[in-house]
Amino acid sequence: MSGHSKWATTKHKKAVIDAKRGKLFAKLIKNIEVAARVGGSDPDGNPTLFDAIQKAKKQSVPNKNIDSAVKRGAGLEAGGADYQTIMYEGYGPNGVAVLIECLTDNRNRAASDVRVAMTRNGGSMADPGSVAYLFNRKGVVIVPKGELSEDDVLGAVLDAGAEEVNDLGESFEVISEAGDLVPVRKALQDAGIDYDSADANFLPTMQVELDEEGARKIFKLIDALEDSDDVQNVFANFDVADEVMASID
Repeated sequence: MSGHSKWATTKHKKAVIDAKRGKLFAKLIKNIEVAARVGGSDPDGNPTLFDAIQKAKKQSVPNKNIDSAVKRGAGLEAGGADYQTIMYEGYGPNGVAVLIECLTDNRNRAASDVRVAMTRNGGSMADPGSVAYLFNRKGVVIVPKGELSEDDVLGAVLDAGAEEVNDLGESFEVISEAGDLVPVRKALQDAGIDYDSADANFLPTMQVELDEEGARKIFKLIDALEDSDDVQNVFANFDVADEVMASID
């Protein structure tokens, strides 16, 4: 569907051998800690925690690290930080709208990191609300293809509130309202269908088509933003044709 989805899928494949694997682990652990603090330490009664743990396991985060994060978040083990979610808005090269979701215990550091990454990579900060209206909060479940067809996935999730299923090449993307994310994820589980991740993401309502040069610039900006320990997610309203994606790969 979106260039960002293709980019996210490409990065997902490379994550295991990526030099920044430790940084990815840290962000997944932080997600678990915050989910446990907000909704309690029982994954069965805390869908956000359940999904955060599943995502970490898919990326081979050791179970002992996951367990410790749950305990820290729930206050059962010392060392937990008081993380806050902060959204920053801006524009990247070619007028691409960018939403930056931070999870931080130091607002000043997060703001500084984001500003530096943006200005050094052809971006600029924007006032709150000036970019966010270009995105809708949606549930996004990524399902590895394997032997599955699009109809298999669609049949499993349609009655659970899924709006569409998109073919991303090596995986399917199931889109729903954010409030239907848990029923959709459960429908997949009930149908015996494995999934890689289930998240509430910001999806663009309109997209900017990028050529190879523009795509390289926006990917460089996203990489710079995600290099910050405080940045959890970056959402952007660009689209990249498959052949452009292939030439960049």
